[in-house]
Amino acid sequence: MKSQDLSEYEAELIHLLDALRSAKDNAEKNQANAQFKAKLEETIRLDGAFDYPFSGLKTMGSIKSPDNEFRLFNWNVEQDDMTQKYYCYVLTFDDRSKKYKIIELKDNSFMLPQKPTEILEADNWYGALYYKIIPMKKGSKTVYTVLGWDGNNASSTMKVLDVLNFSGGTVRLGSPVFKFPKETLKRVFFEFSKKTTMYMSYEEQYSRIIFDHLAPETPALTGMYSMYVPDLSHDAFILDDGKWYLVEDVIGVNAAMSETITVSYKDDKTGEIKERKIKNKWEEPSKSHVATTPEDQMKEQAGEQKEQPAAKNNHKPDRHQPQSYNPVNGTKKKKKR
Repeated sequence: MKSQDLSEYEAELIHLLDALRSAKDNAEKNQANAQFKAKLEETIRLDGAFDYPFSGLKTMGSIKSPDNEFRLFNWNVEQDDMTQKYYCYVLTFDDRSKKYKIIELKDNSFMLPQKPTEILEADNWYGALYYKIIPMKKGSKTVYTVLGWDGNNASSTMKVLDVLNFSGGTVRLGSPVFKFPKETLKRVFFEFSKKTTMYMSYEEQYSRIIFDHLAPETPALTGMYSMYVPDLSHDAFILDDGKWYLVEDVIGVNAAMSETITVSYKDDKTGEIKERKIKNKWEEPSKSHVATTPEDQMKEQAGEQKEQPAAKNNHKPDRHQPQSYNPVNGTKKKKKR
């Protein structure tokens, strides 16, 4: 099918998705979502859908695996009580039939523990929005680590690390590859306060997943994960021979920058916009300028010696604070479908 034809389908999907996002209550959302879901499934069955960008669907995730083996179409519907329902289609090429096939991940979180620990089938999914896919070798097979987000409930949000693999013509989730000092997990959940955000990203050049270290706001709140926040330090999972090994208290670094950058400026004489290359180097302001208070100025005027600035506090967060990695399972408060 030509991309022009797919653009007509996309236009209808955009209209249906806008209707879903503007729905006022659960009844309207369920009806609008059913229409959008049916049309999306019809659309991605068409020839060319795997490579079509679907860039107009702004509130639906659509990502490919880096090796082009599959593509995810993934979205959420927030309920009246601020819990979430999740939907996901996996589009992949079937070598046997020589056609693309669709595998649906079905959100069954109402019947699952809040943080399930076992390997899950496609029709027994906990629900999440995936935003990164990392291929990795496990023996002779390729499996995929996925990074996801879950809005959870009115008081907390979750990030999740999981492993997606294809087996028996379907998708399974979970694999014992997340190595902690005293245990190995099939997936990892991080739960934290709704009032904050948690950074979690894959750094390909270092083969690591780096993320904020979470801790309770005060020691008295230990175990109350809706009160956990980033403590300004970072941890990471380092990939080694198909396993992710936890390393605590790592340093995050920015990508290498070029030595020069090009800046644009207006010539005051001619009014022309010109460009000039300058050194791309940040200089510590304290080396060339030190802020002063009115008291400092009075002392200088009186000939007194200016006081030296106080030393910076380089205290690192206590690494022994409890972590929120895969805490004890609880019942997820979602309304029964």
